[in-house]
Amino acid sequence: MSTIRRFAAPAFLTTGLPLTGALLAAWAVFAPALSWAGSFRIYDHSASATGQASAFTAQADDASAGYYNPAGMTQLRGVQLSAGTTLIAGGFSFQNAAGTQASGDLRGSVAMPPPSNLYITANLKDLGIGSSDSTAVGLAVFSPFGTLTRWPDSSPFSTATTKAAFELIDIRPSIAFRPLPDLAIGLGADVYTFSGAFGEGQVERQFRWPGGLGIPAGTGMEVNGRDTAAGFNASLLYTPLRNEDGRPLVNIGFIYRSQATLHLDGQLLAGGTRIADARSTFVVPQVLTGGIALWPVRNKEREWKLELDVDYTGWKSVRNLDSRLSNGITVATPANWVSGYTVMIGTEHKWLNPEPLPDWDIALRAGYWHSQKAIPDQTFNPAIPDGDNHAVSTGIGFMCRDNGRFLGVIPCGGSGNTLSPKGLGIDLAYQAILYESRTVAGNVNPTVNGTYRTTLHVGSLNLRVNF
Repeated sequence: MSTIRRFAAPAFLTTGLPLTGALLAAWAVFAPALSWAGSFRIYDHSASATGQASAFTAQADDASAGYYNPAGMTQLRGVQLSAGTTLIAGGFSFQNAAGTQASGDLRGSVAMPPPSNLYITANLKDLGIGSSDSTAVGLAVFSPFGTLTRWPDSSPFSTATTKAAFELIDIRPSIAFRPLPDLAIGLGADVYTFSGAFGEGQVERQFRWPGGLGIPAGTGMEVNGRDTAAGFNASLLYTPLRNEDGRPLVNIGFIYRSQATLHLDGQLLAGGTRIADARSTFVVPQVLTGGIALWPVRNKEREWKLELDVDYTGWKSVRNLDSRLSNGITVATPANWVSGYTVMIGTEHKWLNPEPLPDWDIALRAGYWHSQKAIPDQTFNPAIPDGDNHAVSTGIGFMCRDNGRFLGVIPCGGSGNTLSPKGLGIDLAYQAILYESRTVAGNVNPTVNGTYRTTLHVGSLNLRVNF
């Protein structure tokens, strides 16, 4: 967090808060939208999926199934581990009707700390538990929603926002089983929380005070909070068609992620001095995602997959972001976000044990998505430069087994030892997210009105180990 200028607190801030109502009425005018999480939902949770624009719900055939479709864990054997990170770069620009301009970024050239992920899956039979290979368990840790933005203190809308962060993490244990040979079902819990290992461990938004009520104009203000909440998810994977080796030629996948309510307890600060304790509520939206994957080619030499996913995010659950202060005052903050769809198309072409690289699988990936904005003009806040957007992705993956050597040095498998790796892999992806130009008009804070442009660049890396 940047250093906030301190000042000698006026008496009303330190003796019973008799003028806090007036202060907060002004705050409600100048900073009306506590839009910390907005439609900055993070879709990229593994490089193998990112390379396909996250069209992975019906494929779900590596450890990142723990996010995309836990039912897909029944396709995996042994113990599989995947760990990765996502580097997000880019920036935002603003221009109002008077021609005044401002540029923002992700608090640096790359968002730090970067959203990261960890997946562990295990087939229970391969662990020596039971006689059926139809049950698997998994643990996933990832960042499902988040924003990290910075605008200059001199921007026209600095009384609305200068910095914002919402670095939420999701800890998801799950189990999957096959009640029928071609149908798998997954069930899991979602524990949403904040951790200092993934940023500052809280929601926060900073802005500049416009002056008055004994507080010098330009004073840094901050509102923050944190909480832990729980939800659940349910998923399925249906395979109506297989090849002669029993491998899917058609998969249909679906996952439902429930709502969860975060009661964000924190403080309202002026120049680093506590004005009041504050509580606001953010409803993590329900999400429904369905997909169909087709393999026009799937044999012992190569595989070619095409997938279409449709994702619905129920942002309409975010009706308001009211703040309730410790002195009994409530600052009304309407949100009225709008639910929307994201359509994702992805493809993967994989060569299995090609002649130049025996004991290796090599995959090339590409994809495209279109996503709708969630925040209306009236409650828009530059903390989240939300807008309709398009993403174009590409990626590559390598997995070596048996007598192969990872990086030419590390044996990839071939050992009979249960604890020795049987496969080592790396996935890389790049994605360009191009936001349509958005002109905001009629905002409750007129300084926010203007045209916004956003471009983001995403680089993903995952390392995989199969035991």
